Amino acid sequence: MDNSRRPPAGEPSALLRPDLAEPVLDLSRHHPRESLRPFVDYVWVARWTLTGPYRQQVLPQPRIHVAAEHDHLLVHGVNRKPFERTFTESGQVVGAAFRAGGFRPFLDAAVGTLEGKVIAAAALPTGHFTADDAPIARRLLTEPDLSALVTGLQDYLEAAAPQADPMIDEVAHIMKRIEQDTGIHRVEQVATMAGVSARTLQRMFTEYVGIAPKWVIQRRRLLDAAEQAHSDDPVDWAALADQLGFSDQAHLVRAFTAAVGTPPATYAKQTRGH
Repeated sequence: MDNSRRPPAGEPSALLRPDLAEPVLDLSRHHPRESLRPFVDYVWVARWTLTGPYRQQVLPQPRIHVAAEHDHLLVHGVNRKPFERTFTESGQVVGAAFRAGGFRPFLDAAVGTLEGKVIAAAALPTGHFTADDAPIARRLLTEPDLSALVTGLQDYLEAAAPQADPMIDEVAHIMKRIEQDTGIHRVEQVATMAGVSARTLQRMFTEYVGIAPKWVIQRRRLLDAAEQAHSDDPVDWAALADQLGFSDQAHLVRAFTAAVGTPPATYAKQTRGH
């Protein structure tokens, strides 16, 4: 089963227009159990109650998700392109957001092979998911108890028995530096910080993260731009482009539009006008 480019429904950390999501989506994050902490960053639950159709844009993340939806446990590879979901009825989803590199022991193959794909866990051509994912997914999608939701998904992941990999911590550290250091604008800076060549860094990201380091750096910069758009203060887009390391304002506008679907100034007006 391959549902390419279908995004997780409502994962909490990558929502655009959070002002629209707040009255509709009930989002929560939960720490994983001890055995899964080397691999999973957090377990998330999204529940929504609708009185009419609701559309949500989601900015792609540089991480793998496994989510119970559409009667399967779906593995979401990293996707470069913007996407959105339209909800027409109330529902819920539970998912696991993996640490950078944390899905590699579950797959036993380069995580880059999942880029742009959504595949049922049991249908992966490699990896440790041998049990049918459909029954557990159907149970989780109708489970009213929050604790049971989180426990049920973790039971399924734990049964895959992933093996520890010291590279996960190294990759996660590099990703954290990219996300937190606003002075990082180029792949060469990351490679120097990691003490490897740019080519080695590229191979590392293909194997463990599932996307190129250049894309990860640009996404972080676009999140910074979106954060500015959410504020009530006027934004000097030319100055912000320079601050974020874009060559000029036009470069920022092109990158933001490609990722979000609208230019940053338009996005800011829509956010503030709601």
